[in-house]
Amino acid sequence: MHPSTASAPVPARAAVVIVGGGVLGASIAFHLAEAGVAGVLLLERDRPAAGSSGKPIGGVRAQFSDPLNIRIGRRSLEAWRAFGERPGADIGLASVGYLFLLGDATERGLFAAGVAAQNALGVPSRLIGPAEAAALCPYLDPDRILAAAYCPTDGYALPGAAVTGYLRAAVRRGAAVRTHCPVTAIETSGGTVRAVRTPHGTVRTGAVICCAGAWSAEVGAMAGVRLPVTPVRRQIAFTGPLHPAPPRIPFTLDFATTAYFHNDGADGLLLGMSDPRQKPGFGREFSREWLEPFRTAVARRAPALAAVPVSHGWAGLYETTPDNNALIGESADAGRFLYATGFSGHGFLQAPAVGELVRDLYLGREPFLDVGPLAATRFEGRAGKGDTAGGGPRGGRPEAHII
Repeated sequence: MHPSTASAPVPARAAVVIVGGGVLGASIAFHLAEAGVAGVLLLERDRPAAGSSGKPIGGVRAQFSDPLNIRIGRRSLEAWRAFGERPGADIGLASVGYLFLLGDATERGLFAAGVAAQNALGVPSRLIGPAEAAALCPYLDPDRILAAAYCPTDGYALPGAAVTGYLRAAVRRGAAVRTHCPVTAIETSGGTVRAVRTPHGTVRTGAVICCAGAWSAEVGAMAGVRLPVTPVRRQIAFTGPLHPAPPRIPFTLDFATTAYFHNDGADGLLLGMSDPRQKPGFGREFSREWLEPFRTAVARRAPALAAVPVSHGWAGLYETTPDNNALIGESADAGRFLYATGFSGHGFLQAPAVGELVRDLYLGREPFLDVGPLAATRFEGRAGKGDTAGGGPRGGRPEAHII
């Protein structure tokens, strides 16, 4: 049962209102409450983990090309491994590793640079040859890849369990959660947040944190803040139990096509791919048209899986940004409007560290890394605080390790 109250009226006042009850909002609520912030209120338009955080299994990794993402991923992995003690819940963490499949010298060179950056920041990733890759994942045909990048400390966990664990711990520390309570307006005055309106009443507050995922652009607009987030449907499928049961394999991805597969925890496999034909939108119905390009893609690397049966599936939304990197920061246009959104598929894996970062931004502390380069204004040619590393057109940052 989720630690939420749907029927209770909203409080008249709150120190800070978090908009969105997914894993980012839950993590931030926990970190703020743990730090002793009184008056933390989280509002969720549906129920906790009803959006993208409701996916059955979420990958966790530190294999990225951008040093900011590497550091956020590594710190988050440490927190996921310790989740049983802090905040205290079982999230089904399986440290099976991530295995990126590389098909040519260009891809190998790109990942060699990524491994070097990861190793410099303490991530134990490495490039391996086809034979070792096939030993880790017997479905692979070693003659069909040139190399692979592997990190044994990566893996996957259960996002829904993480959301519940964070929220229960936040409520124990005094935070309040209201479900089925959408935000309908954000009042500002003198360039500062003053209140949040809902169908169940108005909450006077001095701070809002937007963690609304695919719906963040709408929430930002209520406060006059531009958050360039676009929703895109992403789908996964399940084989159901296979006979014989699959061996324990890494989270295995073909870099060129984004086709991926791994164990599903029930003697079957989870299959997925970012379908390039998918148009932006809020649709979350499961359909099977993407399985055709998936089967074509997986046949290039793991022919044995090209005809594997599919019993059912699931669809959710990626909250994408122009450079596929997150938006983290505080608006200069609406004082005390903070945001953590646009993770482009990386929100779950980065949630623990982002909870720390936003906590420190709210409290005025020095965070463990400078998030200025992740400010939403980077796409407007306006740097965030401390942003001295643009990395792309109009301040966008490149990230090669995209799924």
